[in-house]
Amino acid sequence: MASVLLDKLKGGGQVPPVPPHLATLKSGFGGFLAIAFVGWLAHVTGQPMILGSLGASCVMLFGFPDLPFSQPRNVLGGHIITAVIGLTCLSLFGPSIWAMALALALSLIALVASGLTHPPAGSNPIIIFLSMPGWDFCCFQQSPVSWAFY
Repeated sequence: MASVLLDKLKGGGQVPPVPPHLATLKSGFGGFLAIAFVGWLAHVTGQPMILGSLGASCVMLFGFPDLPFSQPRNVLGGHIITAVIGLTCLSLFGPSIWAMALALALSLIALVASGLTHPPAGSNPIIIFLSMPGWDFCCFQQSPVSWAFY
C-alpha cells in the first residue's frame, strides 16, 4: 500500500517530459501576456475579470497547448459556462455550502456533457461563492474595480 502511494507521489511514470528551455520561457511569457491583457481589459472596462483559475488556465494553455482541455473553445466555453452556473446558483439559493456544492456539480455535468471540459474552470463556482459578485461579473456593465497597482 505504501509503495503504491509512493509511486503515485513520484508520478507513477506519468510525468510529462521537461521541454527545452526556450519553450519553457515562451510559455512563461505567454502566461505573462495573457494575465496582463486580462488585467488591462478589466481595468479599461471596469469589470472584475481576474480569477485565480485563470492562472491555472495559463499553465494549461501555454505549458501544455496540445491537450484537449487546453483548446481555446474549452477554455472560453468552460469559464463562461461555470461562471453563469455559479452566479445562477448564488442568485437562486444564496450563499450556502449546499448551493456552492450544487453549482460545482452542475458545472461539472455541463462541462462534460458539452464537451467543453477545462479543469481550471471548475474552480469558478467556488470563487464566485467566496467573492459573491453580482451579475455584472458576466455582463459588461460598469462596476467599480479598485486596482491598487495602477
